Amino acid sequence: MARVLLGPLTRALVVENPHPTLDEELARQGVEVVRIKGNAPDEEELIRLLQQHRSQALFKRSRVPVSRRVVEACPELLVVQLCCIGDDSVDKVACADHGVMVFNDPVSNGRSVVELVVAHLIALGRRLFETDAHTRAGGWEKSEAERYEVQGKVLGVLGLGNIGRATARVAEQLGMQVRFFDTREVAVEVGREFGWAPTASVADLLRGSDFVTVHLSATDVNGRSNAGLLSRELLLQLGADRPASSPRVFINLARGFLHTAEDLLHAIDQGAIRRAAVDVFPDEPRGASDPWVNPYRDQPKVAVTPHIGASTQEAQPRIARRVAQTFGNFSKTGAVRDCVFAPLIRMGLVEDGAVGKVALIVAHADTRGTKRAIDDAIYQGGASNLASAHKDFGNLGLAVDLALLDRPLDEARLHALVAEAARETGDPEAIRSVRQVLLG
Repeated sequence: MARVLLGPLTRALVVENPHPTLDEELARQGVEVVRIKGNAPDEEELIRLLQQHRSQALFKRSRVPVSRRVVEACPELLVVQLCCIGDDSVDKVACADHGVMVFNDPVSNGRSVVELVVAHLIALGRRLFETDAHTRAGGWEKSEAERYEVQGKVLGVLGLGNIGRATARVAEQLGMQVRFFDTREVAVEVGREFGWAPTASVADLLRGSDFVTVHLSATDVNGRSNAGLLSRELLLQLGADRPASSPRVFINLARGFLHTAEDLLHAIDQGAIRRAAVDVFPDEPRGASDPWVNPYRDQPKVAVTPHIGASTQEAQPRIARRVAQTFGNFSKTGAVRDCVFAPLIRMGLVEDGAVGKVALIVAHADTRGTKRAIDDAIYQGGASNLASAHKDFGNLGLAVDLALLDRPLDEARLHALVAEAARETGDPEAIRSVRQVLLG
């Protein structure tokens, strides 16, 4: 059944403890915020909370899974707003099937992650973590053994997105040579423009690098999962084509499922990787009180942190402000940015004199005839379509239409739109969600 709403979104559930600035920003938009403190809820609890508070929007970070069951059990939900970059915790197909838009923040935590990578480049290259523990225990190992400068070394960047590019630029300023691997043609061209060397495969990247930092998303350019991409065989090749004195350092602050702990530990035991840093894990606890076992606890050559790449005093308020603005723009005008269905697209209807006009936002199947049903509903409702925007998310069978109307359609007409689209297309779920907002 299509989700139909008149007006902006006014009820939000906040989980996983994003910065409290978020609540303040949402309150200024007139949103009633329910924040759940403590451990992140599991699926059953999340459904209960969304139903209890009739939440129209869910704000979360990376742990809480939004499954098909969650989406289908919560018919008032229209937005999942991620307070992070990663979107692999959300069933995007289920959301698209029910007209639930999913947004993230691809930029605000970039600097914090980059600085953590650079910290690890130097700390692992100089063995600072192990040396600190040894010296605290009364040792005095004043030796250059396996201690390296980063200047003159080769950094391999796996994934040349926003964070990968920013990391490469900082590394270049430290005197490092940059190589990269990315399957996206645009990313390859951008890397070449910066003067960095593209590689033909992940294996080539690893073999020719002294340090490797991973910045992959959950899926590749074709939508295939990157889970298990870094196999044992690949990890064993890090630095294979570099001199025997290569630092051979591996850093993963991206995704916990890109490799297994067992394979990374094996590469270290074999000496193929000398040092590593891991900030992400295949299985992460929902909170501080949730039981968790560190898979690298017995290996001092692996520096571990509890998914804190974006956890800085500066990044978290930035994220809160950006996601609140992204949500507010969609809520009040239907404008779309940072949508994980198609990350680079922007949609909006911004016109002088729009105050007093009406935005109609329809998420629908990309079935032939659906767009005509929308246009007919506008005409039958006595409204004029002053401007419009349309975007197909073909990989999800979803399309979104924005229309700027001179007058509102009544609720009965919106429900008639749903019925007419079903009749016209033969698809009872042709319309996934409809929302109409008076522009103020």
